[in-house]
Amino acid sequence: MMLRSLFASALLIGLGLIGVDAYAQSHENSRDLVDRVVAVVGSDVILKSDVDQIANTLVQQQDQQGDVTPELWREGLDQLINQRVMSEIARRDTNITVPDEQVDAQLDRRIQQMAEQAGGEEALAEAYGQTPAELRESLREDFRDQLLAQRVRQQRLNRVRITPSEIEEWFNEIPEEELPVLPASVRLSHIVRYPQPTEEARAEAEEIITTIRDSVVTGGAEFEEMAQQFSEDPGSRSQGGRISGISVNDFVPEFAAVASRIEIGEVSQPFYNPTHTGYHIIRVNERSGNTVDLNHILIRVDPRGSNEEAAIEYLSAVRDSVVNHDQSFARMASRHSQETRSAEMGGRVVDPRSGMPDLVLDRLGASWQESLRGLEPGDVSEPNRVRLLDGDRGYHIVQLHRRTPEHRVNLDMDYERIRQFALQEKQTRVLEEWIAEKREEVYIEVMVENPEDIMAAQ
Repeated sequence: MMLRSLFASALLIGLGLIGVDAYAQSHENSRDLVDRVVAVVGSDVILKSDVDQIANTLVQQQDQQGDVTPELWREGLDQLINQRVMSEIARRDTNITVPDEQVDAQLDRRIQQMAEQAGGEEALAEAYGQTPAELRESLREDFRDQLLAQRVRQQRLNRVRITPSEIEEWFNEIPEEELPVLPASVRLSHIVRYPQPTEEARAEAEEIITTIRDSVVTGGAEFEEMAQQFSEDPGSRSQGGRISGISVNDFVPEFAAVASRIEIGEVSQPFYNPTHTGYHIIRVNERSGNTVDLNHILIRVDPRGSNEEAAIEYLSAVRDSVVNHDQSFARMASRHSQETRSAEMGGRVVDPRSGMPDLVLDRLGASWQESLRGLEPGDVSEPNRVRLLDGDRGYHIVQLHRRTPEHRVNLDMDYERIRQFALQEKQTRVLEEWIAEKREEVYIEVMVENPEDIMAAQ
């Protein structure tokens, strides 16, 4: 099956979500074409332009060169039919619902992505012939159907289990020469403390952010332009400080408190964020439930004006509790680490791209290498300065759990990874069989016998 053929490369690059870049591009290319109905599923119709969008996405996903082939177009049509079948089954099941808030949140996030891809809301309106608000309304029911289909799909997948013997059988079918060689990696946990800035350094950063706010509020400067010029948040600076489709619960408490209470369109007063060791100002553009769309500017406190000795002493005391007084490293991380994400997992560090606990040793920066130098599994390092995986700087102590040398993938060393891939393939197979059964229960009429004919018509 396709999943097994992709196993080797997926192990090396990690798992990720497919983007939606092709959606806006294909819609722009297809909206001026003569459209037609190519299939009917229940009471829903599928248009040629719908299939064109999916087929163009498949070309990008499979990294193919050239135009859409008839085979890919037919595959796109089949995917849309399956989605509509699952939506129809979900509509018949009164126990399956999708709250309006979830539809709105997903729709807002998608339209924002489309606007960024198009080059802004004005460019989006020009490309689609609709304002973002009109586009939002026209896509609402399609999004509801997609979410219903996702809910049905997830319910079916959650029921699938896989046994150790099935995992071993699946793995043994892969030719040895196709198994990849994985690089040396480590598993570890850490406890992070951010040096507290001096009053002078904080005052300097607060003065800068206050001047920027005054330029926006009283001087008429554009918030987005000031963010692009001055913000020190690398993740949002190029987008004018824009953060969209995020729940306030995902922000650190200091940021969430302001984002949840400030009036729409108002620029907040400067506030200090100890996690990022800097001052923010926020402008909330839209709020739907707990989901917000906002712009922000961050000015970090100069780390050269920070009390690093206090962070080192704090971590030394925590290390002493673990090494000499039998305290659990995970418990101490949950209580004392200032890096929220890892603290919630008892200090465990995962690859931010794949979510896997195995960190490729050669990809870790020099500060990480220094912290790990000479450690054996179970050891805890001395406090060291570190550039964290999200770019922030601080101090940490590290507990090494495992060192894995470079090796060809095998069941003994990589069982959990192999289990995940084997389970995914079984889930795919079971879902395909279930959909094939359900297709017999739903009215389906396909009006295209030869994809080449309809593709040539454009």
